[in-house]
Amino acid sequence: MPLRRLAAALLCPVLLALGACGLKPASAFIPSVEPAGIQPVPGLKDARIRVSSKEFTEQLILGKIAVLALKAAGADAVDHTNAQGSVTFRKSITSGDNDLGWEYTGTGWITYLGQEDPIADPQKQFDAVRDMDLKRNHIAWLAPYAPFNNTYAMAVTSAAQKRYGIRDLADMAKVPAGQRTFCVAPEFFARNDGFRGMLQAYGLAYGSSVPAGNVRQMSEGVIYQAIKDNRCLFGEVTTTDGRIQALDLHPLDDSRHFFPIYNPAITVRESVLRAHPELTALFAKISPRLTTDVIRGLNSKVDVEGEDPAFVARDWMRKEGLVK
Repeated sequence: MPLRRLAAALLCPVLLALGACGLKPASAFIPSVEPAGIQPVPGLKDARIRVSSKEFTEQLILGKIAVLALKAAGADAVDHTNAQGSVTFRKSITSGDNDLGWEYTGTGWITYLGQEDPIADPQKQFDAVRDMDLKRNHIAWLAPYAPFNNTYAMAVTSAAQKRYGIRDLADMAKVPAGQRTFCVAPEFFARNDGFRGMLQAYGLAYGSSVPAGNVRQMSEGVIYQAIKDNRCLFGEVTTTDGRIQALDLHPLDDSRHFFPIYNPAITVRESVLRAHPELTALFAKISPRLTTDVIRGLNSKVDVEGEDPAFVARDWMRKEGLVK
């Protein structure tokens, strides 16, 4: 899973204790909404449905969207968002403590189902994780999945993109070796499925075509600004991070499909879906609207502009005509 999710899972409990995580617990407040594009659903009237999410910005926003959608549909939505890490989030649903939440196909396939080889086609990856998770764990994945993909990427500035003509990871080879510099987090550097594996997939090799001195290891949190400040040409990012938009960075395409796909979809306990099949149609109104550009913008409103995830979720849903 992208490293910022792991880092958040490890750090936020400490930061919350110190009052320094930057967010109140996500369950502290839910703004009121009225039906609009989402209308009351008879089968969901007063149905008690408990919603969970992980603790990082994107998941908090997605969790709030789910809660607000359920409320607009007439359900008694219980906000249990802000679970600390993927394991806690997942266990709360499989154990029955919560009923649904957004999960990523790559996380489901690799982390929960133990599969080593990701599937490059997004629809086939979704179908595979949906079928296996339902059979093994009685967890349903609701179609359609959202089109945004929160995975790893290498990003460059607009100036670098124009200067070298680089739009894809394959274009790294166009850059003279001496100028082929990278900023990466230590764990991403060390993993076989991280930096070195990426180079190998695109015909480059650490220590030769990418000299060791050209690679700077640093905290993931400062890489974005380091790219902007030209401390390196290429920098490791996650594709939906709000700082990409704020700093005008450009993630490179991954034409050889090295990085796993992380499309989000609503995951729900099978028994809950059987009792409330209307959930599929409800979230089908929402998922297709969540493109990479949309989620980057929403993440940026929280991480760059300092807005509250609950209001960001509500305002977006109002803009889309889903609620009022």
